[in-house]
Amino acid sequence: MKAHANGIDIHYEVSGSGPWVTLSHSLFCDRTMWDPQMAALEHHFSVLRFDTRGHGKTDAPAGAYTLAQMAGDVIGLLNALKIERTHFVGLSMGGMIGQHLALKVPQRIDRLVLADTAARFPPEAQALWPERIRIAAEEGMAALAEPTLARWFTPAYRAAHPEVMARIAALINATPVAGFIGCAQAIPRVDTLDRLPELAMPTLVIVGSEDGGTPPAMAREIATAIPGARLEIIADASHLSNIEQAEAFNRLLLDFLL
Repeated sequence: MKAHANGIDIHYEVSGSGPWVTLSHSLFCDRTMWDPQMAALEHHFSVLRFDTRGHGKTDAPAGAYTLAQMAGDVIGLLNALKIERTHFVGLSMGGMIGQHLALKVPQRIDRLVLADTAARFPPEAQALWPERIRIAAEEGMAALAEPTLARWFTPAYRAAHPEVMARIAALINATPVAGFIGCAQAIPRVDTLDRLPELAMPTLVIVGSEDGGTPPAMAREIATAIPGARLEIIADASHLSNIEQAEAFNRLLLDFLL
């Protein structure tokens, strides 16, 4: 299904029944990133998952995006679906969108889950993005697949689950170049850390113990900044902890949301 919101057509899916929970995926992925969570969530919630601007079946306009703009996409989608209040779960880029959303419309967020994400990047991490943009523009998305998988999953998991690697590589390859470049200009500019103490909703921060891109130190920084936030570190997981350790992730998610 599609809704026109904030100037673009946003593809979304709704399933389950109960209070609303909205899921926001990582860069390079789409709504199917959350497949390992669906059976657990659908028993208790009406689940809204959507393809972020520049990804999946949602429009991918050319030009730089901003995280505030992408949060505006979510607000527009919630408005279109007449969802006044929802839990929000965001991973990586989705967690950055979630921070902007919670700061902009806190009255619409019931409980907030921020997984494997950042509120601010150091200069050395910001400096990585222009080269990734160059590679995508000159060589295509396939050139980014292998180094991304190496960052996103532990070596043991990669070796044991070639079918998952093939599925995530296909998502990376299918990401529109314009969509990646738009998002890749927004992500390194995330800078919400100083405003996070404004948040008052219950918040869970999750991170994989082996996540090198948004490591536990960044998660701890977020959890410390948000009053009353709870930090959980999932052992033997890298960046896509919801996939690599789905059972542990789901257990934390349900315990918090219920």
